[in-house]
Amino acid sequence: MTMSRSMFAMCVAAGLALAGAAGASDAQPAAGVPAEKQALVNRVLAKMALDSVGTQMLTAPVAEMLRQARVVVTSRVPAEKQDAAMKDITTEANKFLEQEVPPLRTSTQAVVQASVAPLLAQKFSVEELKKLAEILESPVLGKFETVVPEMKKTVGENVAKADAAQIQPKMTELQNRVGLRLRAAAGQ
Repeated sequence: MTMSRSMFAMCVAAGLALAGAAGASDAQPAAGVPAEKQALVNRVLAKMALDSVGTQMLTAPVAEMLRQARVVVTSRVPAEKQDAAMKDITTEANKFLEQEVPPLRTSTQAVVQASVAPLLAQKFSVEELKKLAEILESPVLGKFETVVPEMKKTVGENVAKADAAQIQPKMTELQNRVGLRLRAAAGQ
Protein backbone atom coordinates (compact mmCIF):
# COMPACT_ATOMS: atom_id res chain seq x y z
CA MET A 1 0.00 0.00 0.00
CA THR A 2 3.02 2.31 0.27
CA MET A 3 3.00 2.84 -3.47
CA SER A 4 -0.64 3.87 -3.52
CA ARG A 5 -0.10 6.25 -0.61
CA SER A 6 2.74 7.96 -2.46
CA MET A 7 0.64 8.14 -5.62
CA PHE A 8 -2.19 9.56 -3.52
CA ALA A 9 0.17 12.12 -1.99
CA MET A 10 1.32 13.17 -5.46
CA CYS A 11 -2.30 13.48 -6.53
CA VAL A 12 -3.18 15.61 -3.52
CA ALA A 13 -0.14 17.81 -4.14
CA ALA A 14 -1.17 18.24 -7.77
CA GLY A 15 -4.70 19.03 -6.67
CA LEU A 16 -3.47 21.62 -4.21
CA ALA A 17 -1.26 23.14 -6.88
CA LEU A 18 -4.25 23.31 -9.20
CA ALA A 19 -6.37 24.85 -6.47
CA GLY A 20 -3.67 27.40 -5.71
CA ALA A 21 -3.37 28.34 -9.36
CA ALA A 22 -7.13 28.59 -9.59
CA GLY A 23 -7.28 30.86 -6.59
CA ALA A 24 -4.62 33.08 -8.11
CA SER A 25 -6.58 33.44 -11.33
CA ASP A 26 -9.84 35.22 -11.98
CA ALA A 27 -10.48 32.95 -15.01
CA GLN A 28 -11.03 36.13 -17.01
CA PRO A 29 -10.01 36.53 -20.63
CA ALA A 30 -6.42 37.57 -21.11
CA ALA A 31 -5.88 41.31 -21.19
CA GLY A 32 -5.79 42.69 -24.70
CA VAL A 33 -7.47 39.68 -26.33
CA PRO A 34 -10.30 40.87 -28.57
CA ALA A 35 -13.76 39.53 -27.68
CA GLU A 36 -14.08 37.69 -31.02
CA LYS A 37 -10.78 35.90 -30.49
CA GLN A 38 -11.65 35.04 -26.87
CA ALA A 39 -14.98 33.59 -28.02
CA LEU A 40 -13.13 31.39 -30.52
CA VAL A 41 -10.65 30.31 -27.85
CA ASN A 42 -13.59 29.37 -25.63
CA ARG A 43 -15.18 27.36 -28.49
CA VAL A 44 -11.95 25.42 -28.96
CA LEU A 45 -11.53 24.83 -25.22
CA ALA A 46 -15.10 23.58 -24.94
CA LYS A 47 -14.26 20.74 -27.34
CA MET A 48 -10.93 19.78 -25.76
CA ALA A 49 -12.19 18.25 -22.48
CA LEU A 50 -9.22 19.64 -20.57
CA ASP A 51 -11.39 20.00 -17.49
CA SER A 52 -11.15 16.22 -17.07
CA VAL A 53 -7.37 16.31 -16.53
CA GLY A 54 -7.62 17.07 -12.82
CA THR A 55 -10.30 14.43 -12.35
CA GLN A 56 -8.14 11.84 -14.10
CA MET A 57 -5.19 12.79 -11.90
CA LEU A 58 -7.35 12.08 -8.87
CA THR A 59 -9.21 8.98 -9.99
CA ALA A 60 -6.19 7.07 -11.34
CA PRO A 61 -4.40 6.68 -7.98
CA VAL A 62 -7.71 5.96 -6.23
CA ALA A 63 -8.39 3.17 -8.74
CA GLU A 64 -4.87 1.81 -8.18
CA MET A 65 -5.40 1.98 -4.42
CA LEU A 66 -8.61 -0.03 -4.80
CA ARG A 67 -6.84 -2.58 -6.99
CA GLN A 68 -4.10 -3.01 -4.40
CA ALA A 69 -6.67 -3.17 -1.60
CA ARG A 70 -8.45 -5.97 -3.46
CA VAL A 71 -5.18 -7.93 -3.64
CA VAL A 72 -4.59 -7.47 0.09
CA VAL A 73 -8.18 -8.32 0.98
CA THR A 74 -8.23 -11.49 -1.11
CA SER A 75 -4.93 -12.66 0.31
CA ARG A 76 -5.29 -11.67 3.99
CA VAL A 77 -8.97 -11.35 4.89
CA PRO A 78 -11.08 -14.44 5.61
CA ALA A 79 -13.23 -15.35 2.60
CA GLU A 80 -16.51 -14.70 4.41
CA LYS A 81 -15.44 -11.09 5.18
CA GLN A 82 -13.89 -10.17 1.81
CA ASP A 83 -17.02 -8.83 0.10
CA ALA A 84 -17.95 -6.66 3.07
CA ALA A 85 -14.39 -5.36 3.39
CA MET A 86 -14.18 -4.43 -0.29
CA LYS A 87 -17.62 -2.85 -0.18
CA ASP A 88 -16.55 -0.74 2.80
CA ILE A 89 -13.26 0.28 1.15
CA THR A 90 -14.99 1.09 -2.16
CA THR A 91 -17.62 3.16 -0.34
CA GLU A 92 -14.86 5.13 1.37
CA ALA A 93 -13.06 5.73 -1.93
CA ASN A 94 -16.29 6.80 -3.65
CA LYS A 95 -17.11 9.16 -0.79
CA PHE A 96 -13.67 10.73 -1.17
CA LEU A 97 -14.15 11.16 -4.93
CA GLU A 98 -17.64 12.63 -4.48
CA GLN A 99 -16.18 15.24 -2.14
CA GLU A 100 -13.02 16.04 -4.06
CA VAL A 101 -13.96 15.84 -7.76
CA PRO A 102 -16.31 18.87 -7.96
CA PRO A 103 -13.86 21.41 -6.48
CA LEU A 104 -11.00 19.88 -8.44
CA ARG A 105 -13.03 20.17 -11.67
CA THR A 106 -13.73 23.84 -10.90
CA SER A 107 -10.07 24.41 -10.13
CA THR A 108 -9.01 22.68 -13.34
CA GLN A 109 -11.37 24.84 -15.38
CA ALA A 110 -9.85 27.95 -13.80
CA VAL A 111 -6.34 26.72 -14.60
CA VAL A 112 -7.36 26.07 -18.22
CA GLN A 113 -8.75 29.60 -18.51
CA ALA A 114 -5.68 31.10 -16.84
CA SER A 115 -2.99 29.17 -18.71
CA VAL A 116 -4.29 27.39 -21.82
CA ALA A 117 -6.69 30.06 -23.08
CA PRO A 118 -3.97 32.74 -23.25
CA LEU A 119 -1.66 30.26 -24.97
CA LEU A 120 -4.24 29.56 -27.67
CA ALA A 121 -4.92 33.29 -28.06
CA GLN A 122 -1.19 33.94 -28.43
CA LYS A 123 -0.29 31.07 -30.76
CA PHE A 124 -3.30 31.14 -33.13
CA SER A 125 -4.77 33.84 -35.31
CA VAL A 126 -8.52 34.48 -35.45
CA GLU A 127 -8.70 32.63 -38.78
CA GLU A 128 -6.79 29.65 -37.41
CA LEU A 129 -9.02 29.52 -34.34
CA LYS A 130 -12.10 29.61 -36.59
CA LYS A 131 -10.76 26.68 -38.62
CA LEU A 132 -9.75 24.79 -35.49
CA ALA A 133 -13.18 25.30 -33.91
CA GLU A 134 -14.87 24.13 -37.13
CA ILE A 135 -12.70 21.00 -37.19
CA LEU A 136 -13.36 20.20 -33.53
CA GLU A 137 -17.10 20.81 -33.96
CA SER A 138 -17.31 18.84 -37.19
CA PRO A 139 -19.90 16.04 -37.25
CA VAL A 140 -17.39 13.97 -39.21
CA LEU A 141 -14.83 14.30 -36.41
CA GLY A 142 -17.54 13.42 -33.89
CA LYS A 143 -18.45 10.34 -35.89
CA PHE A 144 -14.79 9.39 -36.24
CA GLU A 145 -14.26 9.70 -32.47
CA THR A 146 -17.16 7.29 -31.86
CA VAL A 147 -15.47 4.71 -34.10
CA VAL A 148 -12.02 5.02 -32.48
CA PRO A 149 -12.78 2.61 -29.58
CA GLU A 150 -14.05 0.01 -32.05
CA MET A 151 -10.93 0.43 -34.19
CA LYS A 152 -8.68 0.06 -31.14
CA LYS A 153 -10.60 -3.04 -30.04
CA THR A 154 -10.27 -4.56 -33.52
CA VAL A 155 -6.54 -3.87 -33.62
CA GLY A 156 -6.12 -5.30 -30.12
CA GLU A 157 -8.06 -8.46 -30.94
CA ASN A 158 -6.12 -9.00 -34.16
CA VAL A 159 -2.76 -8.36 -32.49
CA ALA A 160 -3.73 -10.85 -29.79
CA LYS A 161 -4.63 -13.44 -32.42
CA ALA A 162 -1.45 -12.82 -34.40
CA ASP A 163 0.97 -12.71 -31.49
CA ALA A 164 -0.60 -14.74 -28.65
CA ALA A 165 1.18 -17.94 -29.62
CA GLN A 166 4.57 -16.23 -29.33
CA ILE A 167 3.87 -14.02 -26.31
CA GLN A 168 1.83 -16.33 -24.05
CA PRO A 169 4.57 -18.91 -23.37
CA LYS A 170 7.00 -16.08 -22.59
CA MET A 171 4.42 -14.44 -20.33
CA THR A 172 3.95 -17.75 -18.49
CA GLU A 173 7.71 -18.04 -18.04
CA LEU A 174 7.86 -14.49 -16.66
CA GLN A 175 5.02 -15.24 -14.24
CA ASN A 176 6.87 -18.37 -13.07
CA ARG A 177 10.13 -16.44 -12.57
CA VAL A 178 8.33 -13.68 -10.66
CA GLY A 179 6.54 -16.29 -8.57
CA LEU A 180 9.89 -17.93 -7.68
CA ARG A 181 11.35 -14.59 -6.67
CA LEU A 182 8.30 -13.75 -4.56
CA ARG A 183 8.49 -17.13 -2.80
CA ALA A 184 12.24 -16.67 -2.23
CA ALA A 185 11.68 -13.16 -0.84
CA ALA A 186 8.95 -14.50 1.46
CA GLY A 187 11.30 -17.24 2.65
CA GLN A 188 9.27 -20.15 1.30
